[in-house]
Amino acid sequence: MNLIMTGIDFVHAPMAQRERVSFVRGQVQALLPELARMPGVAGCVLLATCNRTELYVHGEEGALLDPLAMLARAAGFDAASFRGLSVTRADKACVQHLMAVAAGLESQIFGDDQILTQVRDAAALAREAQTTDSVLDTLFRRAVTAGKRVRTEVRLTGVPASAAAAGVRRAQDFFGALQGRRAVVIGNGEMGRLAASALRAAGCAVTVTLRSYHHGETIVPAGCDTFPYDRRCEVLEGADLAVSATTSPHFTLTARQIAALHQPPRLLLDLAMPRDIEQAAGEDARVTLYNLDDLGDLDDSRNAAAKQAAACILDEEQAEFYRWYAYRQALPVIAEVKDTALARLRYDHAYDDLYRDGDMDGLMELAVGKTVDLLLGGMKDLVDAGRLEACLAHMRKGSGR
Repeated sequence: MNLIMTGIDFVHAPMAQRERVSFVRGQVQALLPELARMPGVAGCVLLATCNRTELYVHGEEGALLDPLAMLARAAGFDAASFRGLSVTRADKACVQHLMAVAAGLESQIFGDDQILTQVRDAAALAREAQTTDSVLDTLFRRAVTAGKRVRTEVRLTGVPASAAAAGVRRAQDFFGALQGRRAVVIGNGEMGRLAASALRAAGCAVTVTLRSYHHGETIVPAGCDTFPYDRRCEVLEGADLAVSATTSPHFTLTARQIAALHQPPRLLLDLAMPRDIEQAAGEDARVTLYNLDDLGDLDDSRNAAAKQAAACILDEEQAEFYRWYAYRQALPVIAEVKDTALARLRYDHAYDDLYRDGDMDGLMELAVGKTVDLLLGGMKDLVDAGRLEACLAHMRKGSGR
């Protein structure tokens, strides 16, 4: 089917390397049209999250595609330096991987709740940019369906699964308890709001820093105070912990800013990609710095039965995709079946009287088309191009074609 993807993820590449190929929404929107214009590309989708950057490409017939080289050319980085840090999967392996990713089975935080939305958004961005095609669009739709089913039919973990939730659990381990602690959250995007809500639920007094506040437009989790981002160092003084989760291209906290505090937060949690907090800040003996790669999977409640149930769901959704793809591949042959059936009717002299009574071409074409569509539509799960080719060969016997 000439479907191929290349991924750079937390399993194969350290954070310092992943940061180099980490793209925010606006960058993805700019890259997609460039990728789609490359030779041999029928469609492409770029999935960019905190822990993975994956380019999915459906190629034209016979096209030889190298997604890593394509992405490197479009984004301006050296592909050679990522050859040993990336994984390329083709056709069935590609389909299987995307389904598992959407279900949260390939996430750093096992069963990650956010990845399903990220997969859906990646496909939506490609649709908006008009860079996807029917194959990739259908594949991503089936992957989203698979992810939804796993979440509703299988209990993968015993706790909420997200980087924000894992960060809060790490903080609980660090302090022993969070009740009464004072926390500062920098960033009011999805990740920041999740972290603020989880910290508030754990008993923290939470302050969220905002670059600007517009009543009715800015959503702040219930029970959280707000403070201007430009004065963040003031509210950090004396806090127990700080969480940063923005999409800023610059550090939200530098080593110099932390060093200047008389009583800096004892724990710094960096949930951003690229990182928000300068790595050197962690060298201050008064603080402990964790980033995404330090969170790991703190939930040990997963079990073999749940993973097996999830795998069965993914198998079913993959089978649905392959049935759709087989029927799609058979469409040109179906058109030939219709033409051949019509030719056989015209060749059969038993219908000569009908032709003498008037022009029957239009009626016959309509009747044959409808009949073939009804027959094959009822056997959609069984139809493939190979079987139809055999049927077509039989129909052509004695037809004069």
